[in-house]
Amino acid sequence: MDPLRQLRNSSLEPDPQLPSIKIHHPASPRHPSAATPVATPTPTAGARRKIGVAVDLSEESAYAVHWAVQHYIRPGDAVILLHVSPTSVLFGADWGSIDITLDAAGDNPDDEDAANSENGNRTERSKRKLEDDFDAFTASKAADIAKPLKDAQIPYKIHIVKDHDMRERLCLEVERLGLNALIMGSRGFGAAKRGNDGGLGSVSDYCVHHCVCPVVVVRFPDEKDVIGSGGGSVVPKAKEVAAQKKSVTEEAESKATGV
Repeated sequence: MDPLRQLRNSSLEPDPQLPSIKIHHPASPRHPSAATPVATPTPTAGARRKIGVAVDLSEESAYAVHWAVQHYIRPGDAVILLHVSPTSVLFGADWGSIDITLDAAGDNPDDEDAANSENGNRTERSKRKLEDDFDAFTASKAADIAKPLKDAQIPYKIHIVKDHDMRERLCLEVERLGLNALIMGSRGFGAAKRGNDGGLGSVSDYCVHHCVCPVVVVRFPDEKDVIGSGGGSVVPKAKEVAAQKKSVTEEAESKATGV
């Protein structure tokens, strides 16, 4: 046998007289190991069912949340309040165009160009301010509508997206979020009230036919239904939400038009 090969083989064989040693390398506190970070659990994580409630800050939406708490949600469920905000707050709220006028510029073309540029900047800033105010108002009112969920200690989260097509975006978000059911009012969402034939609003009717999950349409009670409810629970009408929304709209419109 080759002496060199014999020497190599002997060097690889462990010496039976030496104890076996296991080397442990602890993680350095200054240099943590690149382990996969643990995701922060969301309020809806691990829920048995994820129930969506479409809200548009109307009385119907507030009642739909209250109805869901009283009649639909079961232990182990989690709720996602789904709101689709218009892409352009000016278009969505139908506030009209913004008319911001400056002092008349002189005959100098440079002065006129500067005035036009400043006018455009002011218009853009005004639009951005209206968008920010409307977003803040939307988040605040959505939190108010979620109060029955909070009082009942039902896990929930508020999901707000922007799109010009509310009906299609609702159906897309329902599928993307993996909702087991969607609850919504029979009217509202900017549509006219139901007719005498009892037909659904355009948004709820679209969702019934296009959502991938069951859609529960809650009929908003008429005034006589509330009065004749006897000893039943009082239905929250959420008139404060509608009144404050109208106030914000009028205030923003007056600022934009300079009235």
